[in-house]
Amino acid sequence: MVSWATAILALLFVAAAFVSDIRKMTIPNRLNAVFFTAGAVYHVAAGGWNGGLQALLGAAAGLVPLLLLYALKGIGAGDVKFFAALGAVVGPVAVLQVLMYAILYGGLLGFAFLLLKRTFARRLLSGAVAVIAADSRLAAWGTNVAGSGGLRFPFMIAVLPGAVTAWCMAPF
Repeated sequence: MVSWATAILALLFVAAAFVSDIRKMTIPNRLNAVFFTAGAVYHVAAGGWNGGLQALLGAAAGLVPLLLLYALKGIGAGDVKFFAALGAVVGPVAVLQVLMYAILYGGLLGFAFLLLKRTFARRLLSGAVAVIAADSRLAAWGTNVAGSGGLRFPFMIAVLPGAVTAWCMAPF
């Protein structure tokens, strides 16, 4: 369960990271460090060593799953550090809930952006034709559709509604 103090701290953090990511497509290390420290200090002050342990577990819960997405070049390093710091603020359960909703919203947004791009629709159609007519279907798909370049958007566009959804579902 997230306390009101951690909810306010998390709200400030998510808002600041959102503004930064929208403006510059980056989340500053200083911002992540300040909120990581604030979350750890608050939890140690409120819960002693057990509170500090929960802050570290939250940081690990935010860091570890996103390292895989970072390794696959799905997100930037700032997003990984953001979730580690958010985990230190809200704890392991809450950060995993925010992460789950953010990934769902990110997938929906990515799919919507792709559908709105006319070039993607053309590549999808030509890829389908190539797959049907090709001897090596997997190679045809990779050349015509999957290898067409990546779509980039600030992940905080998905994190903000993910955080709101997670916190609307959480009991206080």
